[in-house]
Amino acid sequence: MATPMPTEPEAPVERASGDDLALLGLLQWVSPALPIGAFAFSQGLESAFELGWVSDETSLGDWLEGVLEDGLTRCDLPALSRLHAAWSEGDGEAVAEWDAWLAANRETAELAAEDARLGASLKRLLGSLALLPPDVSRHGPELPEGAGYVTLFAWAARVRGIAVRQALLGFAWAWLENQLAVACKALPLGHTAAQRIVERLRPALVAAVDEALALPDDELGPALPGLALASALHETQYSRLFRS
Repeated sequence: MATPMPTEPEAPVERASGDDLALLGLLQWVSPALPIGAFAFSQGLESAFELGWVSDETSLGDWLEGVLEDGLTRCDLPALSRLHAAWSEGDGEAVAEWDAWLAANRETAELAAEDARLGASLKRLLGSLALLPPDVSRHGPELPEGAGYVTLFAWAARVRGIAVRQALLGFAWAWLENQLAVACKALPLGHTAAQRIVERLRPALVAAVDEALALPDDELGPALPGLALASALHETQYSRLFRS
């Protein structure tokens, strides 16, 4: 079916000398103040606290490093790079394919719900800023029904003119900050200890992005049985601060 001719201009893509606007746009999307409710989710970390798998600064750093290496590096980050390219190229089929692939890799009901709810929240925010993708009657790929958070984040990065590498770094940074915020609320972990973990993992974030950008499609897929088990157990955990 032929793509209809545009009847309205699509959402603008920002560009500025020195990429200043792109940098500010990235800071906007990864800010803890972004009103999408990311603070409500722990991604199974709260259950790991309850089970005693994570109990202090050292074990928390080990857990986060493992999730980064075997999870984000092989799932969210490479999918984000492919979605970024698909949005940039106007490839709606690829956008839908990678959105569905991500949904299929959410191993528990809570992880799937988190991705869907954050995606819906980011969609509402983008709509309020007149930054949503064009609909089917206009030029460009359509946003998949019920699109997940990574898919919306990729579009938001594209709108702000953020390069793919910086988009991945920002996404990984936001994940780390959120996980440390969870730990500071649920563990006897001070903010200075959290900053020591940041110092430990900053090189790992860069290495994760390097690897994610280099991985071929047939090597993708998370390998996190511990996180999946923690997340599944969290669904019936008696006392909870977080929704996942």
